[in-house]
Amino acid sequence: MAYRLSPPTQVVFFLSLLLAVLALLAQYAAVTIPVVSGHTFETLLLAFLLLLAGNLFRGF
Repeated sequence: MAYRLSPPTQVVFFLSLLLAVLALLAQYAAVTIPVVSGHTFETLLLAFLLLLAGNLFRGF
C-alpha cells in the first residue's frame, strides 16, 4: 500500500515549527511559557503529529 504524501500548507508548517521551538525553549533555555512549560514532550509530540497530518492529508 503506497501512501500519497503531499507537502503541508504553509500555515500548518509554521504552526508546527512554532510549537516545536516553544517546546525546545521551555525545555533547554529555561523560558517559562504558561501552557508549554509543564508539557514540553506533549507539545513537541503535537507539533510532530500536526506536521505528519499535514503530509498525509491533501490540502491540510
